[in-house]
Amino acid sequence: MGIIQIRDVPETTERTLKARAEREGKSLAAYVRDLLNEEAAAPALDEVMARIAADEPVPYDPDFVRETMREGRR
Repeated sequence: MGIIQIRDVPETTERTLKARAEREGKSLAAYVRDLLNEEAAAPALDEVMARIAADEPVPYDPDFVRETMREGRR
């Protein structure tokens, strides 16, 4: 497992993260490690946009939309 060291973190940021970690019953290191793992697991915006662009278009029927709105289904 790798080691990441971050310098020059503002004190207010450190205090906020420590408080959040404490509320979750975690150490600061565990809390930040979980944040980094979540960020790494999430696709980047350009990947999401590329997937959306590759999807088939959804058929759009204006009459169906009007009828649905009239019936109160949104």
